[in-house]
Amino acid sequence: MISSSKTKICLVIGDPIEHSLSPLMHNAGYRALGIDDQFVFLAARVKLKDVKYAVKAVKVMGFRGLTCTMPHKLEVLKYLDKIDKTAREIGAVNTVVNDDGILKGYNTDWLGALKPLAKITKIKGKKIGIIGAGGAARATIYGLKKKRGSIKIFNKNIRQAKWLAKKFNCEFGGFDELNELKHFDIIINATPLGMKPYENISPVPKEIFSRNQIVMDAVYIPYKTKILREAEKMGAKTIPGIEMFLEQGAAQFFYYTKRKAPIVAMRKALLDYLKSII
Repeated sequence: MISSSKTKICLVIGDPIEHSLSPLMHNAGYRALGIDDQFVFLAARVKLKDVKYAVKAVKVMGFRGLTCTMPHKLEVLKYLDKIDKTAREIGAVNTVVNDDGILKGYNTDWLGALKPLAKITKIKGKKIGIIGAGGAARATIYGLKKKRGSIKIFNKNIRQAKWLAKKFNCEFGGFDELNELKHFDIIINATPLGMKPYENISPVPKEIFSRNQIVMDAVYIPYKTKILREAEKMGAKTIPGIEMFLEQGAAQFFYYTKRKAPIVAMRKALLDYLKSII
């Protein structure tokens, strides 16, 4: 890689950010296409109160793209010039593209949730339980509603769950109702439970899982979270968070570079890293 003043910079911001594998994934994609002299992907920890300054820096310094991870996907909406229709409907942005100083927000998280599921099952008519009601949950619900899934949101903050359920016309309940999930076809964890420092926590008891279910996790480090390990022991099919992460990243890659993402190379880079830290 030979960087110059012409190299386009993409940046992921979050708090925390140390866990993010976005730079690893995107830079592997640049190398695979031989464009790593044209693009570079970096990461920066940004406090929620400072998101507006990060967005301003993207515009002032001419960065090509801004990726937003937790907890910035809602906050960033306030500071953009344009917002894509899908991102507006979801109410969260994870991808910002800078075209000649005009910052436009997109959401690719919904594709991250939809594509891995659609590869192994039909979503229409399936009973789907979403655990969590944050930015990841919003995007997931949006994608699954497009495919006519029957959704119920389970969240610790019942008011937040109620608001989101009203927005997307679905059911909601608190964590005291999680035992209902034993009757669901698909269970998706859209909370931080399972990632550091919550590696030994699953949002649901293992007794709810069965061989008739599919369990997916938005958390991608570690590769197999506690919820996935327990679901597998009970015979359920599982989808690790790395697949969600990869699919949303592939869509993001295209927005930033206008090139089709080399998914095979990007997946290999992610899996090689995850194997190295086991």
